Amino acid sequence: MDAASVPPVEYGVTPTDVMASMSGVAFVRAIFEGKLPAPPIMQTIEPFDCTAEPGVVVINSIPGLRHYNPIGSVHGGYAATLLDSAMGLAVHSMLPAGTGYTTLEFKISFIRGMTKDTGAVRSEGRVLNVGRRAASAEARITDSRGRLLAHATTTCLVFEIPAGTSPGGQG
Repeated sequence: MDAASVPPVEYGVTPTDVMASMSGVAFVRAIFEGKLPAPPIMQTIEPFDCTAEPGVVVINSIPGLRHYNPIGSVHGGYAATLLDSAMGLAVHSMLPAGTGYTTLEFKISFIRGMTKDTGAVRSEGRVLNVGRRAASAEARITDSRGRLLAHATTTCLVFEIPAGTSPGGQG
């Protein structure tokens, strides 16, 4: 993807009352469309071409040298950020207005290493179940040939957002 074709991204934290006023899928789509700021953590992975449907979120990114660990490959934290984000946002896309979530736990399996030569990777998060108090999801990272690079599962706590709450906590 040509960097000149990607519009500049504004990073920041959306006020909780704005988030709470929107359905989850509308909130996630507004971030991806640049109508709301992207979470600051995304500066580390610089995603592009992200999509959200109820229960499914896709985040595309390109691993680079800046993501390397001391042993000469892409750090596992890069994959963890992509997987946690895809799963969490997939859960969020299923929530009604006035509801939020936070990650309680997640498990990652690394299948193939990534390098700066891997090229674009696709992280797809899918909801498994959303209840009143807990939700679960899974995600996969694949390369341009469809090879599995990593996969994960998560459990999230679902909660009502009290009126007048300020941003904070986990994502």
